[in-house]
Amino acid sequence: MAASSIEIKHFKEVREENNFTQAEFAEILGIKNSTADIERGRTKLSGKVVAELLRQFGINPLWLFGDSGQKYLKISKGDVSPKVVTVDRNSDNENIVMVNQKAAAGYPHNVQDVEWYTQLPAFEIPLPEFRNASYRGFQVEGDSMLPNYRPGEWVMAKGVGSMDEVNNNRVYVVVMYDSVLIKKIQKLPDPSKLLLISINEEYLPIEVKLGDVQELWQVNSKLTFNIDNPSENGLFQQLQQSMEELKRELQQFKNNNSPKVS
Repeated sequence: MAASSIEIKHFKEVREENNFTQAEFAEILGIKNSTADIERGRTKLSGKVVAELLRQFGINPLWLFGDSGQKYLKISKGDVSPKVVTVDRNSDNENIVMVNQKAAAGYPHNVQDVEWYTQLPAFEIPLPEFRNASYRGFQVEGDSMLPNYRPGEWVMAKGVGSMDEVNNNRVYVVVMYDSVLIKKIQKLPDPSKLLLISINEEYLPIEVKLGDVQELWQVNSKLTFNIDNPSENGLFQQLQQSMEELKRELQQFKNNNSPKVS
């Protein structure tokens, strides 16, 4: 059986198991007219269709293409916590997995696949700021977060357990079903939606459904390689912003740990 016919067979299997006609299935997946061309092998499955099969039916993309025997993945609407963590075999400490720009393209479809993470570089940072939580590194792509975050830099981010931990106007790595974005988050009156805001004012805010978010990672530091050539006062502004955030965190720590009078 040719490799391309496997995905066709599995795609058709999902449609028939759910008792959809080709036209009905096409409408659900956002495909024009019908799924006939896909099932005849004339049209390849797009990334958007694969993402919709995962989002709406829990279909494992690796199963779809014949690379896994696990057909379904657990889809928890509103669960934004890390789906996989890796541990160093020698120290039993949790690794910090680094997701570069190329890996980020496949990250949304492999977010629950343990074996996929073993292909990515991982290491520990022996600092107290990177303990007692899950951390992951993501490489910045594009200019939507200029001047604070430049293309090619890396952000280090802490896993968010639930939406209760999300603070307005903080920067997060937002893992959707079809993309990985670095944005400021603004909660909306409708708790089922979020507003994603770019620092670069040339980009308009994006409204997304919470159910379309797989993971959230709060950015708390970054790795940069441009300190020898800062543009204007950008580096100074970044340092000043970091100091202000550090002051707020220290004050919050003091308030939380001050003696309580009963």
